[in-house]
Amino acid sequence: MSRGDNLGIRPAYRRYCFAFALTFITSFSVLPCPAAELRKETVVAFDRYVKATEARTNNELQPGSAYLYPDRLDAENRRTIYDQLRRGEVFVTQLATTMEGHRIPVPGGMIHHWVGVAFIPQMDLAGAVRVAQDYGHRTEVYKPDVIASKLLWHQGNDYKIFLRLFQKRFTTVVLNTEYEIHWTALGSDRAYSRAYSTKIAEVKDANDPGGPEFPVGNDHGYLWRLYSYWRFEQKDGGVYMQCEFISLTRDIPFGLGWLIRPLVTSIPRQSLTHALTQTRVEIIRERGRP
Repeated sequence: MSRGDNLGIRPAYRRYCFAFALTFITSFSVLPCPAAELRKETVVAFDRYVKATEARTNNELQPGSAYLYPDRLDAENRRTIYDQLRRGEVFVTQLATTMEGHRIPVPGGMIHHWVGVAFIPQMDLAGAVRVAQDYGHRTEVYKPDVIASKLLWHQGNDYKIFLRLFQKRFTTVVLNTEYEIHWTALGSDRAYSRAYSTKIAEVKDANDPGGPEFPVGNDHGYLWRLYSYWRFEQKDGGVYMQCEFISLTRDIPFGLGWLIRPLVTSIPRQSLTHALTQTRVEIIRERGRP
């Protein structure tokens, strides 16, 4: 049995992918948009952004490094955020990876990069992860944002899953999505996962979720890529959980920036806060059951 299995991580892909869905789906369904095409140069730029970001995250996974976001800050800000988390609040902030001090341009697309942290008191790491695996109660917690899910493949700590995402805001959007996920345990007090979308297909008729799809990359551009990174650390008498995501959508249509850009920054914050809050509430609720 692997160290990850000792932590009870095997089914956890479902638990946290639901949270991924809640976090990201509302960041792109802002207004009805004309058709868009995912261009090669857009994908290349996104991959460049991810590579630069993961160079930083890989360093943070090393012993002695800043594992959680607050640990990267100066002493005063770090103390303020940890106090906030231990009071039961959720911390969320926007990130931006740069190369040599400059932003990474993404022609034809927009990158959304956020991180959030929450604290679960009176829990150990193994208990928090084990409780989070109770899939039987998760669909009720996250409806209607996730309307279907399926395990497609599993071996050890590697998973491939299907999620059907639903969102109704100014327009109704249904997306059939697939992800490859890998879990890793770092000793007895830390665990993390990485989830990469391998397929995101928009359903043509949102009233028929099982119906035909637009060709991948030739749709309305509400969501083209979704990469998610979860971390857990046991300390301070509980468990901290952190979610960082990078998603790719179409660029803001010309002439609508003044209207859409404020929503692009406010909606992901609200969604990530909600996802972390609901995850914590469910773990605490399960903790109190016999």
